[in-house]
Amino acid sequence: MRFASLGSGSRGNATIVSHGKTALLVDCGFSARETEKRLQRFELDPGKLSGIVVTHEHADHINGVRVLARKYQLPVYATAGTASHLAADVMSLVEEFSCHEVFSVGDIEVQPFPVPHDAREPSQFVFSDGQHRLGLLTDVGISTPIIEDALSACDALLLEANHDMDMLDNGEYPEHLKYRVSGRLGHLNNVQSAKILENIDTSRLQHIVAMHLSEKNNSPNIVAPLFSQALNCAESWIGVAEQKNGFDWREITN
Repeated sequence: MRFASLGSGSRGNATIVSHGKTALLVDCGFSARETEKRLQRFELDPGKLSGIVVTHEHADHINGVRVLARKYQLPVYATAGTASHLAADVMSLVEEFSCHEVFSVGDIEVQPFPVPHDAREPSQFVFSDGQHRLGLLTDVGISTPIIEDALSACDALLLEANHDMDMLDNGEYPEHLKYRVSGRLGHLNNVQSAKILENIDTSRLQHIVAMHLSEKNNSPNIVAPLFSQALNCAESWIGVAEQKNGFDWREITN
């Protein structure tokens, strides 16, 4: 199983998970045209995608879903709450799932789990090829036992590290936005994310990538030391997803 990012941050998010003949696009927060352009970098034909799996309905995660799904007749996997915010003319392509039930798309098993975020029915995921597990956690205000149970014993982990609290507190955001970002239904700060790494079983971890970094309220130079300390590893081993370029293919090996 391998995975890559088309871009991660407040201006758009999209992740690719691939195994065998199956290639899933997780969220499509860029325009359809921009998504097609970014997929070319990974030599992926959007018409060959197996579907779009949606975490929640915020614009930076669904901006291109409607056009891309209709153009290439791609199934869209979403919770009922998320689906209720999608355009009516894409509903015929929607396949609803429960946050509490595993489902499969081709060669990939998808384990959704509920998360606290200011959306209708948000979920995050663990993807499996039957042998390896890839965990994805972004857009969540606080950790929960459900989250930490789901992410334990993953072989790869894509983990939100949205903001540094001091940078957010002293930054230019208006107070209402600071409150929203740092609240229980907002985004994980660096310390919260590092704490998750300390709490879960990381003994199988081959890859760790920090996701959804704020361009104004965070820095890879802050995230990497915190994550490396939590994992007792070299800072150079910590990956960081960029807003512009995401990150290139990474593969989970035996």
